[in-house]
Amino acid sequence: MKLQHCFTAIGISDDAFIYENLVTNQKTWVSQMIKTKVTEMLGCKYPIIAGAMARISNPDFVAAASNAGACAVLASANFKSPDELRDAIKKTQSLTNQPFAVNINLFPALMPQDKLEDYVDATLAEGVKIIETSGHKAPEDLVPKFRDGGAIWIHKCAGVRYAIKGASLGADMVTVVGYENGGATGTLDIGTMVLAPSVVDALDVPVITGGGISDGRGVAAILALGAEGVIMGTRMMATKECPIHDHLKQAFVEAAETDTCLALRSVGNTHRLWNNKAAQHLLELEAQGAPLFQLIQAASGEKAQQMYGEGDLDIGTVSCGQGVGLVKDIPTIKELLDRIMVEAEDTLTRLNRLSN
Repeated sequence: MKLQHCFTAIGISDDAFIYENLVTNQKTWVSQMIKTKVTEMLGCKYPIIAGAMARISNPDFVAAASNAGACAVLASANFKSPDELRDAIKKTQSLTNQPFAVNINLFPALMPQDKLEDYVDATLAEGVKIIETSGHKAPEDLVPKFRDGGAIWIHKCAGVRYAIKGASLGADMVTVVGYENGGATGTLDIGTMVLAPSVVDALDVPVITGGGISDGRGVAAILALGAEGVIMGTRMMATKECPIHDHLKQAFVEAAETDTCLALRSVGNTHRLWNNKAAQHLLELEAQGAPLFQLIQAASGEKAQQMYGEGDLDIGTVSCGQGVGLVKDIPTIKELLDRIMVEAEDTLTRLNRLSN
């Protein structure tokens, strides 16, 4: 069977995708609009989820990403109360009329567990119809609220058995992230190239996959593995709209794929971080058997916030995936997403030509 059969199913033609403007000598990126179950169900232009990132995914950033064609995710853990979340949702809605989601973080260290229902209620009350959950286990108690509120529920996890559990509870979509990703990697250490098709084969609901995806070639690969969309975090940080210091963005541009490390494995909460002095200090504390409170202090979000604001690259830790080695510039989010999707389409078309 020709590869074109699967390309036709997602709307890919055999056309050229990059047109040279002979007057300005600038490349114009023209997307042919890949359509998947993610774009159809969520209503976004591109099958790309701009992942929720602590202290980054604020209303301005989320609106910019959704306006650029992604379905961006507002991080509820950034807000100290459900009322603050409601205000953030209202601000996001004032900045975009495109779909966006709200992440409900199930990790006890990041969200007050007695307030989870209140955060869900606040989300639904403001008319948000896409809710993402992430954590150690699927939120069985919250599912009736999702259903009664008419929300599309996406559950994010890091393994096949967790994905199966989420789907069995009624998740409309499941997101899985491979070992290459930044932030929480889980404990299974399964790479994206194996994890994605394993979850796709195990589920009957659409799958979104991430972990190391930074360009259109990665998007094409994920679609070829059977997923319906891609989630990206690290690459989205090196954009003009991302609310972090330019020094950190430039450091990502200069980084290699080897410039990350795994920390907090000793306490069962493995995270992939950018390998700066703060991360090395955290690893040293772990090697010395430091108590949990010292590890938490060393990985403090407040220090990360200070780094984002002041540009001191060694003062805090920052989640960072191996895909940072593919970051080569700092475009606007729209420039980035348009370019990624054209490259994805061009890659799929090139592969189809190989089968002719």
